[in-house]
Amino acid sequence: MASTTYLFTSSMVHHADMMTAMSRLSDQFQLTAPHFQSKQSDICQAARAYAESQLELGLLRQAAAELSLDANELTMTNTPKALLMADMDATIIRGESLDELATLAGIGPEIAQITARAMAGELDFEAALTARLSLLAGEEAGLLDKVIENTVITNGAATLLATMRGQGHHAYLVSGGFTFLTNHVAAKLGFSGHYANEIEIKNGLLSGGFLPPLLDKSAKARILAELCSQHDITSQDVIAVGDGANDMAMLTAAGLGIAFEGKPALRAQISDQLSFSDLSALLYLQSYDRADFITP
Repeated sequence: MASTTYLFTSSMVHHADMMTAMSRLSDQFQLTAPHFQSKQSDICQAARAYAESQLELGLLRQAAAELSLDANELTMTNTPKALLMADMDATIIRGESLDELATLAGIGPEIAQITARAMAGELDFEAALTARLSLLAGEEAGLLDKVIENTVITNGAATLLATMRGQGHHAYLVSGGFTFLTNHVAAKLGFSGHYANEIEIKNGLLSGGFLPPLLDKSAKARILAELCSQHDITSQDVIAVGDGANDMAMLTAAGLGIAFEGKPALRAQISDQLSFSDLSALLYLQSYDRADFITP
């Protein structure tokens, strides 16, 4: 019987602690000795281990999580992909940009509450977006520049983009957020292009609305199909990553969909998950060798 391969990654533990954790998991689940993919000094540690038969992934993942490790099963789909599609908020960047805008406007709690419900799948995306923007009506458009200044790129994103682009692959930022920020983030990290909503500004003030068409969860899946056609590839050649319920259709359509620090509704449906690792782990999930990583 062929063995099953499991990938363990974490940016929460150092190499020595990772070795200890892997030893515990190997004893508990009868795994082979780990084969480390990462360097000892790397922030994101990665190791493979093998089992003689397929394990219950939920049990393995729970045990790994108690040690601050991610566990994912590697299959034939875990190969280098020709195209990356990435959500922006709480994925490529830390936090939610609309929440940051609300904080700067002094209404953070009101908007954050709506955002949380939308990302959990409890509210329709368009209704949630409309409700949040309406609370920002009349605010100075200059706040958008402050959001850009305060934006923090997620660890591992630069390496992910540089490595995939360095291999000649394509990468697109696809967000239910806004173009004022996707334009900045896409240029900073070297994305091939970006898609997002456009916030409406009138006379230097936020109008409280957006300019159609709306980019929502169905639009993300549609854009994936359009990009596949544009680059003459299939959806199996796509890796997609996101954190919220509005990313579900995009991740499901992709050959390899990753729930990154995913909300419960997303983790319940998407089998490949990262909760303790930075974005460079997406390279290990595509079976890249550590020697191929490019860190700008």
